[in-house]
Amino acid sequence: MRALKTVATIAIASLALVAAGAGYGKGAVVRALHGPAHFLTADRCMACHSDLTTSSGVDVSIGFDWRASVMANSSRDPYWQASVRREVLDHPKASAEIQDECTTCHMPMQRFTARAAGGRGVAFARFPSLRGTEPLDSLSADGVSCTTCHQIQNTRLGERESFNGGFVIDTLTPVARRPVFGPYVVDRGHTTVMHSSSSFVPTQSDHIRSSELCATCHTLYTASLDSSGRPIGSLPEQMPFLEWRHSAYVGEQSCQSCHMPSAVANNDSISITNVDGPRRPDLRRHVFVGGNFLLLGMLNRYRGDLAVEAPPKELDAVAAHTRELLRHAARVTVMPVPDAAPGASPDGSRRLVVDVDVTNLSGHKLPTAYPSRRAWLHFTVRDSRSAIVFESGALMASGRIAGNDNDDDRTKYEPHYREIARPDQVQIYESIMGDQGGAVTTGLLSAVGYLKDNRILPRGFEKATAARDIAVIGDAASDPAFSAGAHRTRYRVDVGRAPGPFRVDVDLWYQPIGYRWAHNLSLQPAAETDRFVSYYDSMAGATGEVLARAGVTVP
Repeated sequence: MRALKTVATIAIASLALVAAGAGYGKGAVVRALHGPAHFLTADRCMACHSDLTTSSGVDVSIGFDWRASVMANSSRDPYWQASVRREVLDHPKASAEIQDECTTCHMPMQRFTARAAGGRGVAFARFPSLRGTEPLDSLSADGVSCTTCHQIQNTRLGERESFNGGFVIDTLTPVARRPVFGPYVVDRGHTTVMHSSSSFVPTQSDHIRSSELCATCHTLYTASLDSSGRPIGSLPEQMPFLEWRHSAYVGEQSCQSCHMPSAVANNDSISITNVDGPRRPDLRRHVFVGGNFLLLGMLNRYRGDLAVEAPPKELDAVAAHTRELLRHAARVTVMPVPDAAPGASPDGSRRLVVDVDVTNLSGHKLPTAYPSRRAWLHFTVRDSRSAIVFESGALMASGRIAGNDNDDDRTKYEPHYREIARPDQVQIYESIMGDQGGAVTTGLLSAVGYLKDNRILPRGFEKATAARDIAVIGDAASDPAFSAGAHRTRYRVDVGRAPGPFRVDVDLWYQPIGYRWAHNLSLQPAAETDRFVSYYDSMAGATGEVLARAGVTVP
């Protein structure tokens, strides 16, 4: 009993210290205590789940990792805010429905609480930058927080009903007896401490480690609307889980395997709590690393505008984790074609023929999820004097890709290529949406399907048997070199009379938000859309990242 009192005292002291020092402050605790009953803000959990350090001195505190993640900042995301505004301006009669739907996964606690009380989720009035003081404002500002994911029940996970944020949370059991799920069995003493601090009851369940849990918010179908706001169809907006389920990675790696990297190494172990807990050899970090380094950079640069609470150092660390993950997402191989070595034409000019293979090393399409993402090949040939004699796919400071039809004209798009012979042809791996009339669009609610989807398939993904919602669209569907796990593009380059040997270099670039997706927001001028375009333009030269590169010298 005496030991239990000591543990409880430590927990209370930790709560005060973390709340005061983590940027949340006393107000967040008060709001959590007196707010809606279904959720608590993360500061209540950070008290005991921070100050965690590995034997090598690395801080792997769950709370500190989380608060700098995209999950914690989902409601502060300026691109999401601008996109919601754009969709409402495109479909003004459906404003309430759009805000409710768009807060499902970006402000889940606020939206769930409002819906449980018979209302709707609200976006614009709950932006963290407004610094509201109502309980729902605190829940909105917390983004995707601890008591969101850890309350999701093992009900219908992986089924269509659970997608679009259709997770199930027990609203009937009072919070004082309600379970929060984790991967470990918790002893009686720590159960008492956690219940005293949060009112929840820690409960072991393996579903917390399943890809099906992540699928609830990362499998999204968007209702397509006409100009009057009436539903006319459904768009498979984000399908990483279904792509994974159709790949060879099922049974090998889960979402958490990559996106929640291990907190320990070299047979080390660590406690998941600073209150004298047992050491765990398989703790995973709560950085929730993904592919959006650009957003993390904006959150850091414009932290005042967006009411960001995580310190700059922590945001920098998550951005570094993001880039590290991206560097393991693909491999590029460059191969001169043996029977098509440089040959001389009658006028004395020469030609190079080179095959470029891109291998997808991730467990879903590359890139995946939100359709603003794209990857492409930057192919360069230099002669013996290092002069560029051919170039395709250069990234410009503005975020445009040189030669890309869509960046130059929003009504067009770059086709999928089997062979490239001109500088204005660029191999771009992307999804292009089409509206009811077949026109190119970046409006999610205006889109009824895809005109192109040649994103590189994961290993084991058979395009012939893929369901409609994850199908390959366009010429890539019939391209024999576009298959499970990889794609090959042939470059047939005229180098004129330039002197050899020739150096061929290939970079696989990636952007989480393509130029057209950002600048099409200007079609609907508003505070949020104008702000994001200005943010995007200010990130000159930093909108893309190289995933992989390779090169070869050709005689």
